[in-house]
Amino acid sequence: MRKVAFLTLGCKVNQADSGAMEQLFRQAGYLAVDFTEPADVYIINTCVVTDTAEHKSRQLIRRAARQNPNAVIAVTGCYPQIGAEAVKHIKGVDLIVGTDRRREIVSLVEKARQSGCLDAAGALSLDAGFEELPSGNVNTRTRAYLKIQEGCDQYCSYCVIPYARGPSRSRPLESVRTQTSRLVEAGFREIVLIGIHLGAYGAEKPAAGNLCAAVKTALSVDNLERLRLGSIEPTELDFELLSLLKNDRRLCRHLHLPLQSGCDAVLRAMKRPYGTADFQRIVDEVRCCVPDVAITTDIIAGFPGETPAMFAETCAFVEKMAFSRAHIFPFSPRAGTPAADFSGQVGREEKIARTKELARIAKKSEEKFLSGLLGKEREVLFEQAEGETLMTGLTDDYAKAFAPLDNSLLGGIARVLITGLEAGGVTAKLAMTAAKIPTNMRL
Repeated sequence: MRKVAFLTLGCKVNQADSGAMEQLFRQAGYLAVDFTEPADVYIINTCVVTDTAEHKSRQLIRRAARQNPNAVIAVTGCYPQIGAEAVKHIKGVDLIVGTDRRREIVSLVEKARQSGCLDAAGALSLDAGFEELPSGNVNTRTRAYLKIQEGCDQYCSYCVIPYARGPSRSRPLESVRTQTSRLVEAGFREIVLIGIHLGAYGAEKPAAGNLCAAVKTALSVDNLERLRLGSIEPTELDFELLSLLKNDRRLCRHLHLPLQSGCDAVLRAMKRPYGTADFQRIVDEVRCCVPDVAITTDIIAGFPGETPAMFAETCAFVEKMAFSRAHIFPFSPRAGTPAADFSGQVGREEKIARTKELARIAKKSEEKFLSGLLGKEREVLFEQAEGETLMTGLTDDYAKAFAPLDNSLLGGIARVLITGLEAGGVTAKLAMTAAKIPTNMRL
């Protein structure tokens, strides 16, 4: 039996793509092994959102070639899509697929094995339609990522992703229903709807339905226990979606609304579609409609032209917004994007210092959010054991919970009482017994 190993960098969409390709290899009779083990095929699913991610992508390609010089090395994801020539010159690469034609990955690998020649199969083209790939991670039966949207038309001044992922396109509603049903039948307890620009779902064919229609379609599936939304632009929230969030307890009380900066001048330079007043108004409306909602975000520190005064505005705004969690990134110039050539580039040390300061503020907000959960009951999807005595999982409002280990509850949803704080999460004790996962799950 031939062996295939995957290594995935970057976002949840990349993780979903890798999970889909792994299923295709399994269906073709391959055995999936850890990336550190000898394999006949290595798939490196790359990321270029930062220069660090691009550097890691190159390192991992070379590492795979060293592990087995006779293996087929296939490079997929965003790096070859925008830097095919650079990838071609990395010793050992046999196949470049990019962000299209992943459905053909097994046959392309076999072709590369037989020919012995480098094949840049899909690196320079993007399909006009949504590429339907199987959903669900075969390595876990608790949470599944269902990609329903691909590509982005927004072109923020700092972002290379539209060039790597192409225009926005969406999974048809009927396919959303079919894949959701399949995942539920396979035993997954939570499904996360994801996309590169999730809120743009259906924008290319408005009559076919928007994001709210996709959410309703998923919620219409019998026995679905939990549905979570991936990242969504704040301006793409509407009343109907908020109403679903308020009234259907299966839809997790968690929204990831990327802010990127708390300074209006910086937001304009970023070409973001809102100002701070818009963002605050939307957050206030969300919290008024769904008081127990958790709001997480992304922030970029040290954007070109960001003065100390502008950074201070961002710090004050982030503190005021009281996010339950924030991911802070130092600005990384990406070749081909307008921001890479902006004047006023912030020095590396200053970007690191600003990143640390924002992380400190975000940590205080996270601790305040977690403290507010003390004494409350939440439902937790317990996903794994943590050592020999604890198990961990996520509440519907995206808090990591630690509880005494009960193997019969792993992979199940249990109601708990939040009893204390733990590094990066909360401690809990069981309030009810969770249902067990069916033993006959299969994809």
